[in-house]
Amino acid sequence: MLSPLQLKIFAERGQEGTATEGEFLFRIGDASYPFIVVLEGEAAILDSAGNEIARQGPGGFLGEMSLLSGEPVYVDGVVTEPMRYIAVERDELRPLLFDEGPLADMLLNTFIRRHEILQQREDIGVEVIGPRSSAPTRALIDYARRGRIPHVWRDTTRGDDPEAAALVAEVEPSELPLVRLPGGTELRNPSNGQLLRALGIGLELGPSEEVDLAVIGAGPAGLGAAVYGASEGLDTLIVESTVVGGQAGASRRIENYLGFPAGISGTELTGRAITQARKFGARTATPYRAVGLEPGDESHRVHLAEGHVIVARAVVIATGADYRRPPVDGLEDYEGLTVFYAAGPPEARACAGTRVGVVGGGNSAGQAAIWLARGGALVTLLHRRAELRETMSDYLLGELDRYGVAVRDRSEIAELHGVNGELEAVTLTDGARLAFSSLFCFLGADPRTGWLGDAVARCDHGFILTGAEAGADGPLETSVPGIYAAGDVRAGSTKRCATAVGEGSAVVGFIHERLAGVPA
Repeated sequence: MLSPLQLKIFAERGQEGTATEGEFLFRIGDASYPFIVVLEGEAAILDSAGNEIARQGPGGFLGEMSLLSGEPVYVDGVVTEPMRYIAVERDELRPLLFDEGPLADMLLNTFIRRHEILQQREDIGVEVIGPRSSAPTRALIDYARRGRIPHVWRDTTRGDDPEAAALVAEVEPSELPLVRLPGGTELRNPSNGQLLRALGIGLELGPSEEVDLAVIGAGPAGLGAAVYGASEGLDTLIVESTVVGGQAGASRRIENYLGFPAGISGTELTGRAITQARKFGARTATPYRAVGLEPGDESHRVHLAEGHVIVARAVVIATGADYRRPPVDGLEDYEGLTVFYAAGPPEARACAGTRVGVVGGGNSAGQAAIWLARGGALVTLLHRRAELRETMSDYLLGELDRYGVAVRDRSEIAELHGVNGELEAVTLTDGARLAFSSLFCFLGADPRTGWLGDAVARCDHGFILTGAEAGADGPLETSVPGIYAAGDVRAGSTKRCATAVGEGSAVVGFIHERLAGVPA
């Protein structure tokens, strides 16, 4: 509920209006809509079938993260009682959020929660129509989930959606999935970039971009560098090949982040960081993939797979690392169907009441096991060491006991059993057979540095050397002056979210020192 002082702030930025019962304030598919504060009367939020999701009366407000991201409207807003309201246009809302600290925190938290509610529903958002057997369909669903895009998967193999089956009957398999955007626009087998740009949330780069700072990777380290770089006056461009936020952005809750004793979700942390970076003028280009780095004396050239070139006076490499896969034959037949490398709300709902396995002994494995168990799954955690406490934090060990997660020491998977990608059981190297309908793997990661070639020095495992090990002056500088590494991609990093943010933030100081002597 907004206070009288907060209502006054909105009144100074917006326009007052009235609406009659039954009048729509915005409709599904609208390219934009204003932030609406209810002064008198009432309005309801409805899904496409007319079912009520929420209702707002005097002092309440209508709006969620799409107001900031630029996404189209996923729901209807309709007046249920004659209404007097204040409408604040999107361009007026942004500076208000940055100028009014406590109010901005309250609004942003509410926007994020509302967007999460939309994302978790199975009847709201982008419709992805295609069978489970279609790899492009599964890949797009995974991208939408990781990118926190509200979506509905209409699986044409289930047999309970004849309309979906009819829609794809005349579509060539190579054109699947069929994607329907809010408002009715259809796409056929779109790339991730085409989907984002069709939704209005994807920046389209020019053939050549010249900037002060190019940040490659939009995980915690990259976002930290972007926020501090842009806030200190550097023309900053962030390039990300998948989704903004990295692995941290997909985490249900980060328990050990400074300043959040109750924990903070990866979505909330990422949302705040992106908004903060954009506040200071940083641009985010996704999904664009870096494929080469050409060092220079006064500037460096980053080549993208799509043919674009970024010319930057300084480069921060924050590409993170990829999940490792268990060395089991036939694993690819189950990936995306019943074998996963992340666990969130959709997986927890889908696994409720089933037996699942979580593979790994680190904190990410423990967090996933707890989340799945809380969702109602019967979880067994498999790890290869003699003692789990060698690699997992004490607070997570207590949570495993609390939620009844079974732990098997010295356990590795030797074989998978199932039919058509549907996992039924696994056999361990000691011969034990365990019935699992799903498997979640958290076995560490390999650095995303293959695209660098020999541009900068790397260790034997592929992580980027920095500081004294690279013969550099600054602790985060690589073997090439003006090129830096931060976060999980850097050799010797501690693989912690807070550390990655700290490194990304700290590197900007070294960049300023260098750029002070490099002509613009």
